[in-house]
Amino acid sequence: MKLRTLLLVTLLVGGFVYLTSARWSPLKVFRPGPASQIWTGPEVARSAGLGADEQNNIEIYKDAHTAVVNITSTVYRRNWFLEIIPQQGTGSGFLVDDTGRILTNDHVISGAQEMEVTLADQSKYRARVLAHDPANDVALIKIEPRKKLPFLHLGDSDPVQVGQKVLAIGNPFGLEGTLTTGIVSSLGRSLRDESGRTLEGMLQTDAAINPGNSGGPLLDSHGSVIGINTAIYGPGSNIGIGFAMPINRAKMMLNEYAQKGHFAPPRLGVNVMYVAGDLAEALNLPAEGGLLIVSVESGSAAEAAGLRGARRTVQIGMYEVPAGGDLIMNIDGHAVESRDGLLRALHGKRPGDTLELTLFRNGQTTKVRVKLGEGSTTL
Repeated sequence: MKLRTLLLVTLLVGGFVYLTSARWSPLKVFRPGPASQIWTGPEVARSAGLGADEQNNIEIYKDAHTAVVNITSTVYRRNWFLEIIPQQGTGSGFLVDDTGRILTNDHVISGAQEMEVTLADQSKYRARVLAHDPANDVALIKIEPRKKLPFLHLGDSDPVQVGQKVLAIGNPFGLEGTLTTGIVSSLGRSLRDESGRTLEGMLQTDAAINPGNSGGPLLDSHGSVIGINTAIYGPGSNIGIGFAMPINRAKMMLNEYAQKGHFAPPRLGVNVMYVAGDLAEALNLPAEGGLLIVSVESGSAAEAAGLRGARRTVQIGMYEVPAGGDLIMNIDGHAVESRDGLLRALHGKRPGDTLELTLFRNGQTTKVRVKLGEGSTTL
């Protein structure tokens, strides 16, 4: 009897443990998908949250990309068979007001006989040049839109710092509305362009800039334009070194155009050559050298200020060298160390501004103030 009771209790306890364990243990249920599906996913889809920086990029792009345009410039040339062949180049630009005024690089539209602007909505317009500043590689063009257009706000490029975030929008390789991001890598860079001009004070960035980006905006984290994407380092595509013209350079052209209805760069009116060292001493000039004035343009600011060009040529070795002209040693208190020194001094000037030149003339130094004129070229 006791044995039966013990067996019965054992069975009851074991059954209870089995039932309660089966009832409360978590069960993994497999829910097969359609017969053609070979993957499984969560029953409730969840997207990754966006970080603050990502959200900033998205908002700036949404606000700015509709004001960025594609520019196609056409030049007609004759081939070997004297047939007229159109050659096209592409670049970018951006609207600065709702009436159709567009900022871009001068080299994007230079020499173009026709210009076509394509807006973000794919509408196309013919464009004309209002003003251009080759020394700073900026240009202002105009279309006649059928409606008011979105435009970008110009920021201030003077307080830009190395390390701050920037965004570039443009049409690299014809891929419209492309956004790239990066930082300002350096300030005050000098860059010689394809025509031999030296562009001064450029912003360097690692935001990817490729052919077709030229003329597009470089934006800060508030969506304001702080530069015009201008060039990449070396031939080919981006290697992480791009350059943008500070937007304050373009503002000078815009302000003068607004006041006068046209823009002309300041002009001194001289032809110069850089001499130093042995060559300078052979001409009886100081060894530290400077810019020797070869000729002075008639009716120019230089002539009005009494600057003197070369009056003879002398034989030095195998070369004939102009001699007898004034040697420009300092400009506005800065020593001249290359021909670009004069271009650099003129970049921040406008017609009517004054240059102070320190000259070496007839064995003595003298200072002359020159009120700059205006012309189609700088020197």
